[in-house]
Amino acid sequence: MGTHRDWARVHITPKAAQRIADRLHCFLPTRKISDDIYKAAKWKLPPVPMYAYRDSTPTMWHHHLIIEGLRKQRKGLIAGIKKDVVISGRILRDNRPDHVAIYGWHTTDGKPIQPLYTGHVFWYVDYSQGIRLVYRKIKINGKWYDYTEVLKDPVLKNLLCDEEYCDFYRYAVE
Repeated sequence: MGTHRDWARVHITPKAAQRIADRLHCFLPTRKISDDIYKAAKWKLPPVPMYAYRDSTPTMWHHHLIIEGLRKQRKGLIAGIKKDVVISGRILRDNRPDHVAIYGWHTTDGKPIQPLYTGHVFWYVDYSQGIRLVYRKIKINGKWYDYTEVLKDPVLKNLLCDEEYCDFYRYAVE
């Protein structure tokens, strides 16, 4: 948020992220997409865990400054800096309503610190969670598909999702 010279990463809830994604014709990534993004990233930065006041604004700002120090103004796709808020079939199968799925925070050897996890309620955010948006139109063999069509297809879904159930497409927003 801000200008090219004066900005900061801000942390938002999955529902706020979903509203933004909807307006920009995007969706939140799956666990597989998070892994694919990490593999494709030009800059793989190490995670920097913080332990005190995880949901405070000063901690979020401090973490942003650490990331920028590691990035060293390098341009291009970066990964490893945050856990992704993801869509996951586990959301529909979890008996706890209004939860969010998070995944990732890959170490420099490509292994995620955070396995797919649905234990946080949807309104919780902390310094370690990040939002990535993926354009919802996907071109496969010269034909355009909406991501929901891809996730519903028994063969094509494997391009986007590595879970048994890939039937959760978006977080509900009021």
